[in-house]
Amino acid sequence: MIDSLSRGPSPISAFDRIGEENAFAVLARAGELAAQGRDIINLGIGQPDFPTPPHIVDTAVKALKEGHHGYTPAVGIPELREAVAADLSKRYSTEVGSDTVMIVPGGKVTMFAAILMFGEPDAEILYPDPGFPIYRSMIEFTGATPVAVPIRESNNFAFSASETLALITPKTRLVIINSPANPCGGVTPKSEIDALVAGLADHPHVAIMSDEIYDHMTYDGEKHVSLLNYPEIRDRLILLNGWSKTYAMTGWRLGYSVWPPAYFEAVRKLAVNCWSCVNAPAQFAALAALTGPQDAIQTMMSAFDERRRVVVDRLNNIPGVSCVTPKGAFYAFPNIEKTGWQSKPLATALLEDAGVATIGGPDFGIHGEGYIRVSYANSLENIERALDRITSFLAK
Repeated sequence: MIDSLSRGPSPISAFDRIGEENAFAVLARAGELAAQGRDIINLGIGQPDFPTPPHIVDTAVKALKEGHHGYTPAVGIPELREAVAADLSKRYSTEVGSDTVMIVPGGKVTMFAAILMFGEPDAEILYPDPGFPIYRSMIEFTGATPVAVPIRESNNFAFSASETLALITPKTRLVIINSPANPCGGVTPKSEIDALVAGLADHPHVAIMSDEIYDHMTYDGEKHVSLLNYPEIRDRLILLNGWSKTYAMTGWRLGYSVWPPAYFEAVRKLAVNCWSCVNAPAQFAALAALTGPQDAIQTMMSAFDERRRVVVDRLNNIPGVSCVTPKGAFYAFPNIEKTGWQSKPLATALLEDAGVATIGGPDFGIHGEGYIRVSYANSLENIERALDRITSFLAK
């Protein structure tokens, strides 16, 4: 009896359906190996290796010193919501009202809220695969059926409008899209987005969540196309964005979303019940990020672009490996099928035996086998050393 009680009650079955983001498991294992004295180069985690710009940090410190220690409105401080709305309106030449903006503690919170809003047993939710693993995890948590939209190398890792639309059924409640994309670095061209939006006219029962967290991160003249530019779907469009990638603020846990008015009150109530509000000094830091100097973005992007070219060139010179040139974000998604390895065993071996952290493609979905994700959010020196190790390891 005592042993039985010590185990406690069993969690509800929904928690058995929650998955994980294996990048954090790889990060932890890399840390363990480094603590043992191993020289580990991390090309696994998706965060900029740059510090948060000083003026942003200084603003947070100033906010603390000025006494901003208490609760804020659940939806965010008004001046930050107004700054987000102004920034989006300016960048995309479209009207965004501050009353539709929600400030949240990280990008995942918007995913959680949107999927929770539309996910339930007997519902279907479409998501990109390979894609950010939390999409599928949260869909399964709600009891809804996840429907994978294949993201194909043959399509430069952009999503296909026709393939996406063909998967919609009367049970579909939500379609998730992501461009620029994690883990593949694909940027979907305007023609495909135009076709998707046109096709969605035949499915008015379907909401859309557009994950645009990498919107500033494109290369080779590619332009990010925001779904905010399509007024015909604004009444069912949820936009996900934030500060973590653009301003090197992953640990600040800051995100924002734009919601149709019909959905906003429900999300506000979720905020009150779940996270109360985003911490006050971080919100003032986010305000400084949007309204202050923007030169740090270009500095980071120039470095990422240089690293991207080195990564793609070096990967394509490894026997058995081929790599499409990514057009966005800071990831390469090389094809390793001809090496004879499966993805996850190779990623494990590279970490344990070669001291290089990468992520196996299947950690991003059922269509990820045959690939690994390589993050080039690391110094050029470390990237060169890591690729030397990968080349030597596969040569054996």
